[in-house]
Amino acid sequence: MKGTPEVGKTLLSTPFMMDPYFRRSVIALCEHNDEGSLGLIINKRLDVTINDLIEDFPEFNAHVYYGGPVQTDTIQYLHRVGGMLEGSRRISQDVYWGGEYKSLLFLIKNKVIRPDDVRFFVGYAGWAAGQLDEEIKAGSWMIGDMSANYLFKFAPESVWEKAVGHKGPNYQVIASIPNEMMLN
Repeated sequence: MKGTPEVGKTLLSTPFMMDPYFRRSVIALCEHNDEGSLGLIINKRLDVTINDLIEDFPEFNAHVYYGGPVQTDTIQYLHRVGGMLEGSRRISQDVYWGGEYKSLLFLIKNKVIRPDDVRFFVGYAGWAAGQLDEEIKAGSWMIGDMSANYLFKFAPESVWEKAVGHKGPNYQVIASIPNEMMLN
């Protein structure tokens, strides 16, 4: 389970993780420092749209994803519009986190940002100082590279398998383990 957690990497849950929040999760790591870590689960789509959650949001056909169990009363967003959205932070090539909310609304209303340019999340995954490093040492997480394709191209239900498989030939066997072990 080589690798060091850092902004722009992914955390891939190991195949036998049973925690219902994180089973077969791919997490985009948005912050990692001496104070702790913050990430967004990018492959757990909910059966709601952003318009279902925010009443005065412009009409925008974008699903919302479960970002993690912390502060589920908040909305986070990842996008690929970079500098167009003031205040956004680059976390990897073609993936940006957050930005000025009023600017986001303006760009959506004017059809500059399309639903396939942004992904919304309810809540986030968070770790106290040193906690994530301990979980990695314990074998709960693998570190992977982030790809914008995980967010903007691949179907969410295939992202875990693709991200684990992208780690190399030895991991492709792990990626092919069925979700339900009784089916093996």
